[in-house]
Amino acid sequence: MRTPSVRPFLTTRGLVPENQESPVHYIIPETTEPRFHFRRNHFAYPSLSPLSYWLQVEGHVENPLWFSLQDLLALPAVTVPALLECAGNKRGLFEPVVYGEQWEKGAISQGYWTGVPLKTLLEKAVVKEGAAEVVTIGMDRGKRPGTEGSVSFARSLPLEKATHEDTIIAYAYNDRSIPFKMGYPLRLIVPGWYAMASVKWLRQIRVSEESFTGPYQTEDYVCYPDKDSDEGAFPVTEIKLDSSILQPMQRAILPSGSHTIHGIAWSSTGVIARIYVSTDGGTSWSEAELDPEQVGYHWTRWSMEWLDVQPGNYTILSKAVDASGAAQPETAFWNRNGYGYNAVDRVEVKVEE
Repeated sequence: MRTPSVRPFLTTRGLVPENQESPVHYIIPETTEPRFHFRRNHFAYPSLSPLSYWLQVEGHVENPLWFSLQDLLALPAVTVPALLECAGNKRGLFEPVVYGEQWEKGAISQGYWTGVPLKTLLEKAVVKEGAAEVVTIGMDRGKRPGTEGSVSFARSLPLEKATHEDTIIAYAYNDRSIPFKMGYPLRLIVPGWYAMASVKWLRQIRVSEESFTGPYQTEDYVCYPDKDSDEGAFPVTEIKLDSSILQPMQRAILPSGSHTIHGIAWSSTGVIARIYVSTDGGTSWSEAELDPEQVGYHWTRWSMEWLDVQPGNYTILSKAVDASGAAQPETAFWNRNGYGYNAVDRVEVKVEE
């Protein structure tokens, strides 16, 4: 009898709205298949009709425009290798614990995004002098706790980031149309920033002279360092330098002998210079081997051979260093919303005879 294949599954953090964690420990290919891509939503999925779909560009521009999907497909396209990481990735590791979806290591995925640079659309609309931000609004909307009525998911980017050559209006993922649950028909992709900036189901682009004050800009996706006040608050923007040990997994029981420790590392630029691994809780460190091909904003794979391991309890750590010389911190910057956890990664294992 043929042995059935075994496949990983998403880890459910919520159903309405749907929030699912990627089985990142078991994903070997460079790109994440759509069925394994993490899902982060604030509302139920929107209703849409691609046959009557138009993208509006308006606000502080000389020439307000509407673009159909066919219009966008006719424009020169670019492909950007980029990972998306939820700002709350690893929230469940914070100490003291914080409220919110208790993501572990799987609120991160990556692939190749194809579309039109946002800059191209803004140039066609002719941005007026004095513009400060570009607001992007999705079709998903609903009731947000603490806010009266329903609101759309909307975010803004400073003009400089909105006009960066790698900030795109994507319509394809890994050479196919973006799946509905990932933002079909159009999704903003902002490489190097946490994924809340990459607005899904995009319906409107608005150029503004003023700072946007929507709740997902000035209340959520803001770091509050103080437990009881808003003092010192600052917005969530660029992805922090980080690494994850993917194998062995936390609390694994291993046989004695030799093993391969492997994982991933990433940053806002994608450029990882070195990875250090400790198998004795940080007393000593060894440099891991990096995958020689670093692609765009994708993560970098790394591995280290752990030889002749004897029975006992072990704490394995990984620490990334980027091209600027910056290193992962020993302790994550605590904030009450639980964003941007990036402490040196830690896995505890037991080795038996």
